[in-house]
Amino acid sequence: MAKILEVLARQVWDSRGRPTVEAEVAVKAARGRAIAPAGASTGSGEAKSIDVRQAVHLINTEVRPFLAGKDLEQKSIDESLIALDGTPDKSRLGGNAIVAVSLACAHAAAAAAKQPLWKFLAGKKPVAMPVPQIQIFGGGAHAQGRMDVQDFMVICSGAGSFAESLAWTAEVYRAAGARLAKRHALYGVADEGGYWPAFKSNEAALEELTGAISDAGFEPGADIGIALDIAATQLWRGGRYRLALENRTLSADQLHAMLLRWIERYPIVSIEDPFAEHDAEAMASFTRTAGSKVQIVGDDFFVTDARKVKAAAGACNAVLLKPNQVGTLTETLACWRAAQDAGYRAIVSARSGETEDVSIVHLAVGWGVPQLKVGSFARSERMAKWNEGLRIEEALGTGKLPYPARKLFRRR
Repeated sequence: MAKILEVLARQVWDSRGRPTVEAEVAVKAARGRAIAPAGASTGSGEAKSIDVRQAVHLINTEVRPFLAGKDLEQKSIDESLIALDGTPDKSRLGGNAIVAVSLACAHAAAAAAKQPLWKFLAGKKPVAMPVPQIQIFGGGAHAQGRMDVQDFMVICSGAGSFAESLAWTAEVYRAAGARLAKRHALYGVADEGGYWPAFKSNEAALEELTGAISDAGFEPGADIGIALDIAATQLWRGGRYRLALENRTLSADQLHAMLLRWIERYPIVSIEDPFAEHDAEAMASFTRTAGSKVQIVGDDFFVTDARKVKAAAGACNAVLLKPNQVGTLTETLACWRAAQDAGYRAIVSARSGETEDVSIVHLAVGWGVPQLKVGSFARSERMAKWNEGLRIEEALGTGKLPYPARKLFRRR
């Protein structure tokens, strides 16, 4: 087994022009590198990031000598990083420092084995390409509250391959932009590259997105479905949900009823964080009512924590996997395994503050996670990941792999 010869960190910049941590890990004749992302809409249970300069300093002064000479075995390395940090939320070394080093170790191990990361992670297991969730309109914390709902996304449920999903999405993205421009409602792009529109209500965005799918030549629901990220924790105000765009406040029951109406009216196939992270009763109630019709995803609700998935008690039926939310690759994989044990689906996800790092695409393929969410179909930090997926699909043999979109998202 390769031994770690060097660990190095530096400050680099993310897609919002903010500093972040890059780590490099060297072994004999190989090197791995990874960059920590950062979220704007974050759950309270996430691993805590610290000042980037301090995180870089701690990697270069504490982590470097601590890991030097150790075997490059992922679980052992990650457990060592957690022990060195010594806090329950990774706030001493920083979740941003730990996730960068953890991912860099995985890349170094794959490079030492002369394999791409996805293949190294998969081993001898068969793999398939994940189904993309791709943002068309951005709102919430990603667009300074222009809309209350954070993400309006598409899932190409009728596509037969990863490449076809991207080609269809490109048509919808263009059609949506044309519709907004015609209405003089286009105000730029949000953090993740989706359009930043001016709507009078949140439901108007659903109407426009459904129209854009049709304008692009596809049948809403049959060819392409809609996925929402409500990010409801961001709406929580004193026990109720505040929709600032519409100047109204809803109880959990009223929000529940509104979402059910949307499911009936529009081709919605997935809803993420429909209720706040601490509103477990409302989340479970909504899952009982709507879980047989749509995918209900826990993001802030689970924060990539296997323990929370195991204790979900019927809330949600899918888990978002974000390595920087929990801090290490080993803990992220444990959450995926807990989701599988519970019969939940899962989605590997990027963050609103992203970089050219494409690690998450390799995690989705290598671990067999059936869905991938990296933002919109614009901006290089997003397109780097979609394009990496195309390269992997080509290497695997386009058209020869099972592709789960139709099985996962056929409306019932």
